[in-house]
Amino acid sequence: MFPVKQPWLCKALGCYDCCIRCLGAVPYTSLLATLLCYTGVALFCGGGHEALTHTRTFVELYFARDVQDFIVLADFIKYFQYVIYGLASFFFLYGLLLLAEGFYTTSAVKQTFGEFRSTKFGRCLSLTFIILTYVLAVIWLVVFGFTAIPVLFFINMESSCHKVNILSETTLFNQQARVCMDARMYGFLPWNAVPGIVCGNTLANICKTPEFYVTYDLYICAFAGAGITLLALFIYVVATTYNYAVLRFLGRKGIRC
Repeated sequence: MFPVKQPWLCKALGCYDCCIRCLGAVPYTSLLATLLCYTGVALFCGGGHEALTHTRTFVELYFARDVQDFIVLADFIKYFQYVIYGLASFFFLYGLLLLAEGFYTTSAVKQTFGEFRSTKFGRCLSLTFIILTYVLAVIWLVVFGFTAIPVLFFINMESSCHKVNILSETTLFNQQARVCMDARMYGFLPWNAVPGIVCGNTLANICKTPEFYVTYDLYICAFAGAGITLLALFIYVVATTYNYAVLRFLGRKGIRC
């Protein structure tokens, strides 16, 4: 831990030692991870929820004529939005638990009390958090990968629209009609969905609609939120592993209450 410079205010008020003890008792790594986790989850849940709502409208308007073609997608959106509510609640509570565990096991707290205070239950609790956080990070890595699919779809769609605009201005023949975007290739619709694909000027017109840009931006927010949350989980793993290693090392030396 870096040395803390003497605050002039604390020195003036005669509470320098108290301030240093309070500042030293803060698990900064766990605090940073908690802030990142809450920020990432907020972006993922908020952006993801609204993006799914706009996706249903977007697919219904431009890629599917029959309700039966996107009924599976509509059911998935409906149930996953409920999952998002649960994820927000879970990460809020889990972040608080990991932050509390950081306060309990940080070396600064041990120095504050003047001795190492640990029990077998405390070491077991730290190990449990390491395993749970590691498993959660692996699961969230999969979620992060799936979040990239709609972002990739909209990136390719925007690129296709740009190509259509260029071809329509530089060629005499209707070559832009060969440039298409198939939503069925990304798993949004079954292969028997009609039309499931848009081409040429129709595709370019879709890219000019507000629904396209709003949905695109929302998926980018959800993707960024998933990445920030994954980073926070990795920081949690590093912090809890370090704290547990210190607990085991000093526990073997018999320094416990």
